[in-house]
Amino acid sequence: MSHKSGFVSIIGKPNVGKSTLMNQMLGENLSIVTHKAQTTRHRIKGILNADDYQVVFSDTPGILEPHYLLHSKMMEFVNSALEDSDAVLFITDLEEAYLDEQIAQKIKSIKVPVIVVINKVDLSTINEINKLTHGWKKAINPHAIIPTSALTNFNLDKILEAILDLLPDSPPYFDKDNLSDSTQRFFASEMIREKIFLHYDKEIPYSSEVGIEEFKDEKTIIRIRAVIYVERNSQKAIVIGHRGEGLKRVGTEARKDMEKLFGKKVFLELFVKVEENWRKRENVLKRFGYGR
Repeated sequence: MSHKSGFVSIIGKPNVGKSTLMNQMLGENLSIVTHKAQTTRHRIKGILNADDYQVVFSDTPGILEPHYLLHSKMMEFVNSALEDSDAVLFITDLEEAYLDEQIAQKIKSIKVPVIVVINKVDLSTINEINKLTHGWKKAINPHAIIPTSALTNFNLDKILEAILDLLPDSPPYFDKDNLSDSTQRFFASEMIREKIFLHYDKEIPYSSEVGIEEFKDEKTIIRIRAVIYVERNSQKAIVIGHRGEGLKRVGTEARKDMEKLFGKKVFLELFVKVEENWRKRENVLKRFGYGR
């Protein structure tokens, strides 16, 4: 029996459903998802395995015009994902105009087949979907255009079929038991960051980063000490909240998610520290995992 393997990058603007799509394809909540833009900051690989194929998805940050050094580092993750792709899923939605010149030029420069996925079609009509389909075909002439709804699993089977048509015959790149090549430390930090995005508004989510200072995987429990970094003392006070209630809520919810993913009891200690202007500082960004 032949076996197919390959790398598929998932790209698109912020908030079009890239992370939701990968999670649904994998059947696991691997990438964090919130209603806020720029939730995804790293390239996150998710591995879909079957007897005769292995698809290595790369969920990437939303394509944007950089305003901070952090944004530039995030766009480097997008570009690096495209460099080793066998195929690309370009995710768009009903609100995105297919005549966006920046996006059109980005896609036209990609040297591997591109599948356009029009997401959130459960919120649209057949006429609107047909109009977008014809528009994208005229604008960039992709390998395929697939209307879908990641939330309802509509047409996800067709996306997989289109991907498998493009992947080369190859042995698997990763062990078939692996769901990702990222570490448990990384996913622990992401779960904490997700709760910050869910429970705080304005600049707090975008000014926050999470570092794991200690991760001890013992026989019956995982002990984690994590730090939430913010840029100003006023933000630190907001994150902690009245009598520490804000920080406690983040820690409790993140811990429960960790226990589900890791399959083990978790003891989580959570602190807040100020790291001024971390989004603009090369050395700090590198310490936080932004940069090759």
